[in-house]
Amino acid sequence: MLDTTSKENQPQVTNDTIENNLSSNKIEQEVVEEIDNNLAEDSEKPVEIKEETFPNYDEMDLENLVSKFKFLLENKPVQSINNHVNAIKNSFDSQFSKTLAEKKKQFLEEGGESINFSYSNPFKNQFNTFYKSFKEQRNRYYKNLETELKDNLELRLAVIEQLKDLIENAEPETMYNKFRDIQVRWKKIGPVAREKYNDTWRTFHHHVERFYDLLHMSKDFRDLDFKHNLEEKLKLVEKAEKLSENEDVNYAFKQLQILHKMWKENIGPVAREYREEVWQKFSAATKKIHDRRHDNFKKLKGKYEENVGKKLEVISKIENINISENKTHKDWQQSIKLLESLREQFFKIGNVPRSESEKIWNKFKEATRNFNKEKNAFYKKVKSSQQENLNKKKELIDQAEKLKDSEDWEMATEVMKRIQAEWKNIGHVPRKYSDKIWSQFKNACNHYFDRYHKFQNSGSPEEQEAYEKKKVLIEDLKKDAKKEITLEYIKSITKDWRSIGKVPYSSRRIESDFSKHIDSLFSKLSIEGEEKEKIKFENQMMSYLGDKNLRKLDNEQLSLRKKVDEMVRDIQQLENNMSFFADKDKDNPLLKNVVNKLESHKKNLTSLKSKLNFLNQLDY
Repeated sequence: MLDTTSKENQPQVTNDTIENNLSSNKIEQEVVEEIDNNLAEDSEKPVEIKEETFPNYDEMDLENLVSKFKFLLENKPVQSINNHVNAIKNSFDSQFSKTLAEKKKQFLEEGGESINFSYSNPFKNQFNTFYKSFKEQRNRYYKNLETELKDNLELRLAVIEQLKDLIENAEPETMYNKFRDIQVRWKKIGPVAREKYNDTWRTFHHHVERFYDLLHMSKDFRDLDFKHNLEEKLKLVEKAEKLSENEDVNYAFKQLQILHKMWKENIGPVAREYREEVWQKFSAATKKIHDRRHDNFKKLKGKYEENVGKKLEVISKIENINISENKTHKDWQQSIKLLESLREQFFKIGNVPRSESEKIWNKFKEATRNFNKEKNAFYKKVKSSQQENLNKKKELIDQAEKLKDSEDWEMATEVMKRIQAEWKNIGHVPRKYSDKIWSQFKNACNHYFDRYHKFQNSGSPEEQEAYEKKKVLIEDLKKDAKKEITLEYIKSITKDWRSIGKVPYSSRRIESDFSKHIDSLFSKLSIEGEEKEKIKFENQMMSYLGDKNLRKLDNEQLSLRKKVDEMVRDIQQLENNMSFFADKDKDNPLLKNVVNKLESHKKNLTSLKSKLNFLNQLDY
């Protein structure tokens, strides 16, 4: 801490002496100049845009690019969006050029002449309007900024002249208040051009010190001001010294620039005897932060060079994503997920040397652009395919609508079942139409099949007539309960029953009643054998058919086929076994047993095939 209790033996240092001492220390001078230059640039520097904050404009279509452009124009300062606009323009121009080439190719293929080709796109017109507005706003901003900086410079120079005039024409009673007024007006003036900032400040500060040096008649005011300024500058020294110990050197350097700005613009001079010493303390803390920052830069440079290799490796992985076999939306979603993961890795790696930054960024954009180009081509094709599918499904809807009230049941049912199968085989349609067209199709189909099932339940006039005849037949059978039951009699009534035809679906129970009655007649027969079994089987199957129990018919058919296959294998095995008998004597008990089994299996096989053939002939 400075000793402020005594002014004796303090070196009498002039402003020129300070400047000479600073000049003698080249490194320290460079530190101060770097900070001064940073402060000077703050007044003009537009908002910086980090590459990590960029959306992937290459993934946006023309409509979204225009929408994003409009949003930026309406919501962001024009001086902050230049990089965004350039990226949007590059993507838009690339996509539009491709679209234009496709339209021209199509025009020529259809027989048009190249000289007659023209193409208008509403998004292109909107983009041109926004881009023109952007350039006008940007030019206006920089023109206004130039005027503002020039006006501010004139105001500052005028204030300096007023301060010089105050010093040269000092009036003890009023000059201090006038000086305070000049200081307030100086602080209120906005920024000036960066190349003028330091010169104007040094000139103003030089005359401020002159004013204090000449303020003999108001020594009390001057000493009080000097004391206050010294206390404030010592506080800044203390803050700078604390910052020099801060581990975050970038944060410390940014805060240091704020302290320098306060030192220069917010706090006036101190007594001449303290000026060099207090400045040297502040300068020493500044240099310490600066040195740590440069040491950190050296370390970061090595890390940045390592990051070059890491980022190039990620770019290589992006370039080698295998999309050649992507055929479906699911395939592309997996590739997109991989790309997003690699993009995230790329940005997490961190910075690279500035000399390599643009080259690597362009290489990364090129790799992702190539991926997106293939992806967009696929989804464009999918979109076209989905439109074709939509047209196909609309045609099926038209067919269903035309048939839903048809009374040609046989034809309509067959067509309805066919178009339902076709609907399932047609691929996806655009999502916005999916629910609507499905609802239309389903309603038409449901309308028809509700009518069809109602018709089936009620039956046609022919089916109603068949039902009445079968009722009479069953009544007659019940009346003939005492009639002699023979196999021929059962065959006869079964044949009569089948010849009558189908009954309404709602009356199908009569088939089960007939089947039970026939089973009861069979129980009264004294005969056994294959013929009886065959008639019972056929009667049972006809009962299933009458009940519309198609599942039981299918199961029976599958079961018979399985039994036939097993029986054929058993017969082949028995025939193979017979070939091992050296003695073909028919009295050989082992051979005799094999022969009997073989004959029994062949007989059963004939019966099974007969049943299977009967089922195959049924129309269901």
